[in-house]
Amino acid sequence: MGVVNVTPDSFSDGGQFADASKAVEHALGLEQLGASILDVGGESTRPGALPVSAQEELERVIPVIEGIRRHTTCAISVDTSKPEVMQAAINVGADMINDVRALQAPGALEAAAGLGVPVVMMHMQGQPKTMQDDPHYQDVVTEVEHFLQARVHASTQAGLSSSQLIIDPGFGFGKTVAHNFALLAQLSQLVQLGFPVLAGLSRKSMLGAATGKDDPQKRVSASVAACLIAAQAGAAIVRVHDVDETVDALKIWAAVQDKPESNVQRGSN
Repeated sequence: MGVVNVTPDSFSDGGQFADASKAVEHALGLEQLGASILDVGGESTRPGALPVSAQEELERVIPVIEGIRRHTTCAISVDTSKPEVMQAAINVGADMINDVRALQAPGALEAAAGLGVPVVMMHMQGQPKTMQDDPHYQDVVTEVEHFLQARVHASTQAGLSSSQLIIDPGFGFGKTVAHNFALLAQLSQLVQLGFPVLAGLSRKSMLGAATGKDDPQKRVSASVAACLIAAQAGAAIVRVHDVDETVDALKIWAAVQDKPESNVQRGSN
């Protein structure tokens, strides 16, 4: 999943693709590099971010989704929590919903049930404006697991099919560095719930804390490593800024996984 931020204030690439034509060009470039899903978002959810109106979000994302759809059949995801944005985006060609609030906004469950498309439901403690002020858990992995199970139950009760649902532990959303690495280390526990898992680790501050790289643009290698770890744990989707580098890493991993044992070159000892 390639990131297409149509925002002025996202943490890594805010403002670079605020112009619709630049965003469409960027998205099509990500597809050429190997992205199989293009995730278009018009509201930043970085720590400290303020909400935007539905109208402003629509004005940002709809022209981009329309532009992408005119040029490709690649899957398009709309990164939103607002039911009106979900509806409008699907109407103009988006194929799935990526909701950081896990369909908890008023009307979101009903909208998603009516649209009948795949939905990513993410865990977040608090709201973007304050989520990093004091995140706390007794057991982060268990609590995230229980939250996602509860949202799956609420979704199926509202009429969504379990086959539509994708879960996301929400790396960096109301979690300390230690919480994030605990989730990554035990990601297979969430995979065992039986739903596809999305891992959004790209350029996150947890990687900067581990590597000493304050600039998100300098966290590419760390992002690729983290995404590879997530894939090895069973993640079905990795959401990334650096598609080219991530695809290369995943191709090498896949080649090793698929290589017949008889073809492996061995040393003499």
